[in-house]
Amino acid sequence: MTDVSIFTRIMNGEIPSDKVYEDDDCICIKDISPKAPVHLLLIPRKQIPRLVDATAEDQALLGQLMIKAGDIARENGVGDAFRLIVNNGEEAGQTVFHLHLHILGGKQFTESQLGF
Repeated sequence: MTDVSIFTRIMNGEIPSDKVYEDDDCICIKDISPKAPVHLLLIPRKQIPRLVDATAEDQALLGQLMIKAGDIARENGVGDAFRLIVNNGEEAGQTVFHLHLHILGGKQFTESQLGF
């Protein structure tokens, strides 16, 4: 069994967060160390450690996350110009092993700003 992630603890109300959205499938919170004026984390309630750990059973959930990311970005003032990032594995910069999407916007991005 996978250890309970910090994100699961946030969803359980054990750790406070600045929520911007939640439903039965996911939660979206403000990143505590933002890399852009808008930096949100969209997290599925199902704890999938990494994107590569998702299975065919998770296909609908992953699709819902992609659609919801666009909705949340627009609702948080970035319009249609935002960056969506999924870090997969420690070498890619993943620090919490509970799949999550970074939604970043509110500024012009350059390729050199990918490091986080």
